[in-house]
Amino acid sequence: MAIIDSQQALKLWQKPLLDGVRGDQPDLSARQTALLLTVYLDPPPHTVRDLARSLAISKPAVTRALDRLEKHEFVRRAEDGRDRRSIIVLRTIKGSVYLRELADHIVRALDEVTGSGESL
Repeated sequence: MAIIDSQQALKLWQKPLLDGVRGDQPDLSARQTALLLTVYLDPPPHTVRDLARSLAISKPAVTRALDRLEKHEFVRRAEDGRDRRSIIVLRTIKGSVYLRELADHIVRALDEVTGSGESL
């Protein structure tokens, strides 16, 4: 049995997105967000090749998403010390803070959707 229904699930997704749109957060695409979450939630190291395989997207698509994430200082790329031909993707403090704030928005939205008696 589901903890929340489909309408509540959409509200749970909508609220943090609206907070980001209304605030001064960067407007990340779904692909960029998925990539960022993968870098932060899956164990390192992360190479472009591994990220492309994990997300089932092309390496050029990963590179474009990384360009945007790096512009916002959410990740950084570095030469792999074990294989100089390979680039690894690293976490940053700014990226950690961004995701922590996103998680806080999601927790608040979950509280609102499930606990406050909000009419959906």
